[in-house]
Amino acid sequence: MARFSFITFLLICILGEMSLAVPPNGKQDPVFNTYNSRFVYKAKKMTGEIRLDGVLDEQDWAEAQVADNFHLVLPVDTGFPKQPSEVLLTYDDKAFYMAITFFDTVPGKRIAESFRRDFNFGNNDNFLSFFDTFLDQTNGFSFGVSASGAVWDGMMHSGSSMNLDWDCKMESKTRHYDDRWVTEMRIPFRSVRYPRNSQTWFVNFSRQDLKTNEKSSWAPVPRQFPTASLAYTGVLHFDESLPEPRLNFSIIPYIFSSYHENLQNGGGSGWRNDVGFDAKVGISSALNLDLTYNPDFAQVEVDQQQMNVDRFELFYPEKRQFFLENSDLFSGFGYGNAVTPFFSRRIGLDAPVLAGARLSGKIGNDWRIGFMNMTTEKTAQHLSRNYTVLSVQKKMFARSNLGFIMVNKEYLNQPENTDLFNRVAGLDYNLASSNNFWSGKFFYHRSFQPGNPDKQFAQGATLAYNRKNINIRLSETNVGDNYLAETGFVRRTGYKFWGPEVKYIFVPNKQVASHGPFAELEYYYNSELDMVDMENTYGYTVEFRNRTIISAGMKDLYIKLQQDFDPTHARAQFYRAGEEFRSQLAFLEFASDNRKLFKWNALLARGEFYSGNINYLEGKVNYRVQPYANLTFNFTFNDMILPEPFERTQFLLAGPKLDLTFTDKLFLSTFVQYNEQIDNVNLNMRFQWRYQPVSDLFIVYTDNYIPGTWNSRNRALVFKLTYWLN
Repeated sequence: MARFSFITFLLICILGEMSLAVPPNGKQDPVFNTYNSRFVYKAKKMTGEIRLDGVLDEQDWAEAQVADNFHLVLPVDTGFPKQPSEVLLTYDDKAFYMAITFFDTVPGKRIAESFRRDFNFGNNDNFLSFFDTFLDQTNGFSFGVSASGAVWDGMMHSGSSMNLDWDCKMESKTRHYDDRWVTEMRIPFRSVRYPRNSQTWFVNFSRQDLKTNEKSSWAPVPRQFPTASLAYTGVLHFDESLPEPRLNFSIIPYIFSSYHENLQNGGGSGWRNDVGFDAKVGISSALNLDLTYNPDFAQVEVDQQQMNVDRFELFYPEKRQFFLENSDLFSGFGYGNAVTPFFSRRIGLDAPVLAGARLSGKIGNDWRIGFMNMTTEKTAQHLSRNYTVLSVQKKMFARSNLGFIMVNKEYLNQPENTDLFNRVAGLDYNLASSNNFWSGKFFYHRSFQPGNPDKQFAQGATLAYNRKNINIRLSETNVGDNYLAETGFVRRTGYKFWGPEVKYIFVPNKQVASHGPFAELEYYYNSELDMVDMENTYGYTVEFRNRTIISAGMKDLYIKLQQDFDPTHARAQFYRAGEEFRSQLAFLEFASDNRKLFKWNALLARGEFYSGNINYLEGKVNYRVQPYANLTFNFTFNDMILPEPFERTQFLLAGPKLDLTFTDKLFLSTFVQYNEQIDNVNLNMRFQWRYQPVSDLFIVYTDNYIPGTWNSRNRALVFKLTYWLN
């Protein structure tokens, strides 16, 4: 294992040196180090004024360069789309403007799921733009609009990943015509971070046209990558240097009032009224300080529950906005849902957050820094705790980087003669070649805790090669018995892992868009190199041109239990540590045409399960009345047929959800989740009124019931009002 890790690390470093790939024309632009440097858009400065009305009758639009002749990305990345697109861009001293014209002559209704901000990309006809303002092909900003006029704004990281929880004060207007739809957008320069004396950005424009099932972009992108890939941006050149970045200061005060009842545990009831605030301070054009006091996260969308028949903790993503901006600087270390030193959901999980600060952004062109400090309140069960995270990232080669992280969890006001803390330090190297064909990671982390036992390390390496027809990945991980990251997410400790993955894709360019086999192999060993787990998956996937996807295959499983385990998590019977099981499982997965008003997907699995058998069904049914209503029904059914002393156990998890978007400012969602495994029904209703830009009124009602009797376990009603002062 050690030899494999060292060899993989050497490969990553060597490939990093080679990551300045040459573009297809055989030349590397002497000024702009981007794969699509021959695609240049020259933005002229405005001489007049532009009214956002969806009518392009201003002289500045007539004189602007036209970005057209979009290139197909999906279903194939050769040729041009059936329906042409045009993008215009201009600017003044305060903002830049875009005009988008998407011609639409194919019969049928334009697909627009809802008015909700930061819409689901795959469920809407839409336009997206991607701006790399620091020319690092790794971080950037994205702005877009759907056919309903819903806006999209997000911060980009890791080359193509998107954080849509970032909001800015952008303006847009969409107008529909018989043969096209047109959008005008205005994005203030103060909403975007860029270096001083900036005159050149990297840029790309993308169109998702669901009626024709085509995705296209101005600067071409290979079909295996998202159009958001900053490695494939073109060049945006402004007539003059952009205005000097201004100090950006905003404060978001809020008031909230909540009523709660704890009926099951006799906790009583009562009202709680309080105030708090968030603040943003632009330290420089690329460095931002975020502050929060007495935050309340009751308005955050409720988690979709999961059924647990596994031996390890379930992973739920972070949804609280304060933790999401530049989140890759903190949560991008290690492997996110397997072994990572920092997982922000650990903060405030069992005690309210009192206050916090986060400093994040760029220093110069090659350095990024992240610093976070959060304090939770003292409760009857827990001391007050302070969480500190420091990360530093240095760009290397074309798009790779080297990062360092330090995480400290400290207990405040500890009793005498105690020393309660947990710390983790780590180093990550992230490989990204200039053409995105090669990617990888190498990391080594170490924890520190009272007593300082040995084997407190976590180490991993992965190397991937991604081309149009073949995807290959090789990964390994080694986690010590005593590695402890209390503020992180570590599914298991004391193991060594290695696992190759390979996928081959045929692109026939007919009714079938692509098809091919895949194999994913996973092997886990203990410290004595005895195998304790194996999960090998073999299958075949077919994607049709209408985006219907069918996948079928089998899993070959081996488990040697390291602890007593009850697969149902609900009985008094256990399989004992040391028992071994070998099983096979067949599966079939289907996803219907995403363009239809009624669509569905499902996963069906059947086979051996420990000493018995299992039937498993998971899926989602969706019907939309666009753009006003979405009705979704999520379901999971587990039928575990286990021999004595176990009983046959059947669990159902069902979750109907109704999402109403009355306008682009008024939303109501209702989510009911019946979970038979934990014998609970959860109701969550969330009303949002965006009465001013980035200023909201939330009303949230939550209740938990006992199935059958429908007696309430606990309930809460929350009112929260926020206002953005900028």
